[in-house]
Amino acid sequence: MKRLSGITESFTESVIREMTRVCDAANGYNLSQGFPDFESPDEIKRAATEAINKGLNQYPVTYGERELREAISRKARAYNGIISDPETDVTVTCGATEAMIATLKAIINPGDEIIVFEPFYENYGPGGMLSGAVPRYVTLHPPDWSIDPGELERAFNDRTKAIIINTPNNPTGKVFTREELDMIGGLCGRWDAFAITDEIYEHILYGNERHVSLASLPGMEDRTITINSISKTYSVTGWRVGWAIAPKKITSSIRKVHDFLTVGAPTPFQHAAATALAFPEAYYSNLRARYSEARSFLFDTLVGAGFRCAMPKGAYYILADISGLMERLGADSDVSFSHKLIELTGVATVPGSSFYSVKEKGRRHVRFCFCKRQETLDAVSDALARLRESPVL
Repeated sequence: MKRLSGITESFTESVIREMTRVCDAANGYNLSQGFPDFESPDEIKRAATEAINKGLNQYPVTYGERELREAISRKARAYNGIISDPETDVTVTCGATEAMIATLKAIINPGDEIIVFEPFYENYGPGGMLSGAVPRYVTLHPPDWSIDPGELERAFNDRTKAIIINTPNNPTGKVFTREELDMIGGLCGRWDAFAITDEIYEHILYGNERHVSLASLPGMEDRTITINSISKTYSVTGWRVGWAIAPKKITSSIRKVHDFLTVGAPTPFQHAAATALAFPEAYYSNLRARYSEARSFLFDTLVGAGFRCAMPKGAYYILADISGLMERLGADSDVSFSHKLIELTGVATVPGSSFYSVKEKGRRHVRFCFCKRQETLDAVSDALARLRESPVL
């Protein structure tokens, strides 16, 4: 048999999704994959069933139903400060994941470099490779996940085609500041590079944190592709409705790729998404309050069980240091620790090495998500108490 694609030999299947399968087999508590275990809003579910009952069940407009594109454009202007024409600047996709790969395929030529901050959401590296790009990684430094300006500047060069920014960030909970985004924008301008921003957690913020969209900053409107989705904000991760906002020329290229990748996102869910984007401010305030309580509860639970953590400023993940617990669990890496943790407590997490290009950097971290019911978090707290109460497990 002839050799299969060499690209697929350079990365593995999703570790996050693998840990969900392990968790399901153990009937455990899934704090690995970032989906809620509570119901999505009734209003959005009713809107989906109404769309189905109205017969909106056939192919959509390939790049998105007009109702949704107009809703995205209105929302982007009001919340993000991004001016866009729904007819020429918005592409609706099958989730943010497809928006990312369609964007990369639309702008990358073989050998182009993309800059990726690490720890990163695990899709970015493989997505870049599948598009023909060469990833170049820049480290976010704990405990506050800061950027070393010199390191970032050295990553840019004549081959740099784009930089990917995820804010609020998965897995660290970092919220990129206006000053950091200004620095990134300046480097993009100097090297004529694109910026691709994954802003899927834009409404999940804590304390006085504020979300800033890079495309809203002076000089970045013509070189930024803004990616988003309804998955996290409206707790419908299985609906697969996302989008990319970009200037007309870039959007034209993204739409071509998208057309032949997936044809279009699910029609009834697109119309339900338009309903969700019109939710009042109270919805987002309640969302932040809910996750703020869950964040504090899980943080206290983890610290009490012997993990070392920094409080996230956004999104719904905690990247925890396991150094003080590895020996007690008989674990020699983040991977063995994660499997031991499920075995002993039923709590599923994600090995930290899956978020780094150099796996050794993440060997002493695991990621927990807290987008769960309080009943689930209570059960997790009881399960993890065994780590605190038992000198040897």
